[in-house]
Amino acid sequence: MSEMSELRADPRAAVVEAAAGLLRESGARALTTRAVAQAAGVPQPTIFRLFGDKDGLLEAVAEHVMAGYVAEKGGRAAGEDGDPVADLRAAWQAHLDFSLANPDVFTLLAGPGQGSAAAAAGVEVLRARVARVAAAGLLGVPVERAVDMIRAAGSGAVLTMLARPAGERDSRLADSLLDAVLGAILTSAPAPPVSEPVALVTAFRTALPGLPALSEAERSLLSEWLSRTTAELESRETGRP
Repeated sequence: MSEMSELRADPRAAVVEAAAGLLRESGARALTTRAVAQAAGVPQPTIFRLFGDKDGLLEAVAEHVMAGYVAEKGGRAAGEDGDPVADLRAAWQAHLDFSLANPDVFTLLAGPGQGSAAAAAGVEVLRARVARVAAAGLLGVPVERAVDMIRAAGSGAVLTMLARPAGERDSRLADSLLDAVLGAILTSAPAPPVSEPVALVTAFRTALPGLPALSEAERSLLSEWLSRTTAELESRETGRP
């Protein structure tokens, strides 16, 4: 069966492919339900039946473009058993490359109030990378703070670079931002000394779900103690009550 025949047999795939084509050729503003329906050769109500609303369509298009990019680049950017900091850097670079290559998709996923599954999946990948760093005893701040700092720096880098013509972008900007963030969130050694208690507590919290011989109630209580300890340590560091 040819690709065109497959698309005709699968209206959802045809709509997503047509929308992705419009996105590539004319940008996000071209993605009206009327234009997508016309390009896909389906009645406009079909889009609402298949995707619920325009946001559902945009999410499907973003996921489609992301999947195609990953396949083209040969799979995942980082492994699960290497240096956790090196893997985090590789994931950062993969995100940066994708966002700069697909600015309209980045805008769709990163815009205020965009709670798409594709964006949430990306955050979970980042959180897993950061958790590996924490489990190695290398994280000096809570996982969620580290995730927020990396996301903020990454989005800021992409937006700043996209604001300039491709030939005028400073390729070192993103690396400098990542180095600054890593300098603020990482410890200097995998076995944190007593002088870095936040790193120790963070590593313990990360390992907590895998600790054996604990009931759910015990895990919950221990997690609460560790959360309170982290909050107290942070308040001492910042001088805030």
